[in-house]
Amino acid sequence: MTRTAAADEMTERVPACIWPVTAEVIVALDDHLGDPDDAYVNGAQVWIRDNGPGGARLEWRLHPVPGFIRPAGVGVHDLWDAVVYALRVDEEPPADPLSLWDGLEAFPGFGDEVEPVPLAATCTAVLGVAPEAFGVVDHDRIGDEWERTGGACSVLTALRAQLAG
Repeated sequence: MTRTAAADEMTERVPACIWPVTAEVIVALDDHLGDPDDAYVNGAQVWIRDNGPGGARLEWRLHPVPGFIRPAGVGVHDLWDAVVYALRVDEEPPADPLSLWDGLEAFPGFGDEVEPVPLAATCTAVLGVAPEAFGVVDHDRIGDEWERTGGACSVLTALRAQLAG
């Protein structure tokens, strides 16, 4: 835990890795993690796996774009499969993946103590794609902004800002 400068309160900072959305990342997720464990009406896709450093439990979260709108005719739990299938058979997906998902984040979401460098190395080995950035982030601050804007802010942009700063 670290103290924030903006408010004299304790906030938890957790290690995280991020990737921009690309066809390569989507196919790698499908190849190495399989079907998501959960899908949300806001567009998020989530995998929970014990594949972190030392067997730590990681949450792999594909964050939706700001103002996510699900394509017509595709259910919440069918969206991932429809996009992956289209990419694999070189067909038009129900929507451009860049219009659906902002980026991928992997982090230990269950109290496991993990350092950023081993997290990045392990995530690269698991996914087969190196993260764009890694370090520590304050999920509470990002979540508060996402809630305040009604999902109209980019979680990936907020993560990038924290990882760069």
